[in-house]
Amino acid sequence: MYANDEKAAPRARLTVPGLRKMKAEGRRIVSVTAYDAGFARTVDAAGLDFVLVGDSLGMVCQGHDSTLPVTVADIAYHVACVARGLSSALLVADLPFQADATPERALDASTRFLQAGAAMVKLEGAGNKLDVIRFLSEREIPVCAHLGLTPQSVLRLGGYKVQGREQAAAERLAADARAVADAGADMLVLECVPSALAKRITDDIAIPTIGIGAGPACDGQILVLHDLLGLNSGHRRPRFVKDFLAEGGSIEGALRAYADAVRDGSFPGPEHGYQ
Repeated sequence: MYANDEKAAPRARLTVPGLRKMKAEGRRIVSVTAYDAGFARTVDAAGLDFVLVGDSLGMVCQGHDSTLPVTVADIAYHVACVARGLSSALLVADLPFQADATPERALDASTRFLQAGAAMVKLEGAGNKLDVIRFLSEREIPVCAHLGLTPQSVLRLGGYKVQGREQAAAERLAADARAVADAGADMLVLECVPSALAKRITDDIAIPTIGIGAGPACDGQILVLHDLLGLNSGHRRPRFVKDFLAEGGSIEGALRAYADAVRDGSFPGPEHGYQ
């Protein structure tokens, strides 16, 4: 008698409407950054929902002190690599510094990323970026907005600092969240904002929110792959990071442990958020 070694049926590829459905059904969205086909394959096998080719590659892969040196060509190259490793997770691509300075520039870069295999692009900020979001959305390009700590604004912000702690700043951030959703964004990343503010925004808008240092109330979570695995990227370890490799035993095990912790609500804990 032989054991049945049939493989489980492959997961259907997650779609942009599927993300909104997950929010409506209260199912946590689990995501991570990745930059090559091998890690993408492992992320997919671990059952994560979407992968971001982030401009964080400038710091964790290229060794820069910020994300500012990353180019459109860099992102396009890594998007193509990651796309070859994915079969079910949705792929999101970052618009790097100044690639979204005008709607036309954003369209050119976004077209390149979608043709390389991405299903959505991400851009930082509101304000003049609302026109960019609207422009892309009207041209059938899904957009993920990014508010709070926006790494491409590090020079203006004076460093990597929590955003929205003061009342006036919190009100601006909440208004910006409504504005990006109204402009056509399909998803919103909230980075380094107080947990209570992230909950308020998540409850206020119809699109999914993805937190990183934004507490447990967001519709999903994202971490930089290198941080999740406890790798030394040469930069200070943020408080919202947890080393899942220590308990997972392998890279795929770490990713599964992370996914389980997000879905059962045990990550992020109070120690990973801000007041």
